[in-house]
Amino acid sequence: MSISLFAQSQKTYRVRTIAFYNVENLFDTVNDTLIFDDERTPDGSYNWTDERYEKKIEHISNVLSKIGGETTDTSPDIIGLCEVENKNVIKDLVNHPNLLERDYGIVHFDSPDERGIDVALLYKKASYLPSSFKSHRLLLFDEMGQRNYTRDQLVVGGLLDDEEFYFIVNHWPSRRGGASKSAPNRLRAAFLNKRIIDSIQKLNIDAKIISMGDLNDDPRDDSLKKVLKTIGKENQLDSLRLFNPMEKLHKKGLGSLAYRDKWNLFDQFFMTSNLIGKSKEYYSYWKAGIYAPSKIRTIKGKYKGYPFRTYSGSNYTGGYSDHFPVYLYLVREVE
Repeated sequence: MSISLFAQSQKTYRVRTIAFYNVENLFDTVNDTLIFDDERTPDGSYNWTDERYEKKIEHISNVLSKIGGETTDTSPDIIGLCEVENKNVIKDLVNHPNLLERDYGIVHFDSPDERGIDVALLYKKASYLPSSFKSHRLLLFDEMGQRNYTRDQLVVGGLLDDEEFYFIVNHWPSRRGGASKSAPNRLRAAFLNKRIIDSIQKLNIDAKIISMGDLNDDPRDDSLKKVLKTIGKENQLDSLRLFNPMEKLHKKGLGSLAYRDKWNLFDQFFMTSNLIGKSKEYYSYWKAGIYAPSKIRTIKGKYKGYPFRTYSGSNYTGGYSDHFPVYLYLVREVE
């Protein structure tokens, strides 16, 4: 997509949208005996029927089709997802009429998470050509030495138009048991992410890397600031640091999910410093945002303004997700 942007003089740019969405328990209705999905079946406690599943697919595909559209008049070129049960539910998403004509490819691996939820990457075949993909396992153990099975980190490399880009999709360990007690698990997730980025840069120091996901931490938490050494101000960036555009949004009090009247911005992007710069000869970061139109917000009651979720507790409400999606734009000047 090419649009005109006005600066000191009129120039034309190609804009590519990168999005991430925690779709909140996108399960099919089939009982998988290898994972704990019994609640998300027609006979389970959530009474997860085909009708409810199809409505969820319609909702999520509709949201994905709209992100970034105000600027580009189309859906995102790259979409990271988390809380998807398997490849079949992702196929149902991309084959829904809301998305079918956009011709998305899928990169997905089954992870060992006990609940059976995975991460995945969707890409427009007209924009991105994957050449490598790998699922990196995060090994966690409790105080008794028992394995704590969680989501893998997905890495996809390839060409965005004619430029080499790597995308990492994350869903870091939850805050179950309390933020402080569970923090070491997210620190380990951050260390794994840093090792992945370092290994890519060893192969190609100029590689452009964007990591995205539900990190279950805010931009100012230690996993981001101390381990990954992210920074939110472009003028303070150096080649050793990663830029996190969500930090500015977080400082403004904006969030992608809410709990007990507190907003968190767990859904984030961070990227290598070579995506920040004044030259627009190659793709570079333009701006980021939270996609939160009124239709995916709760419109009344105690949780007015919160994300409109599929279930409130165990009560079916027919909404979208307990998270808002996030997005960023990459721009490149064209003749």
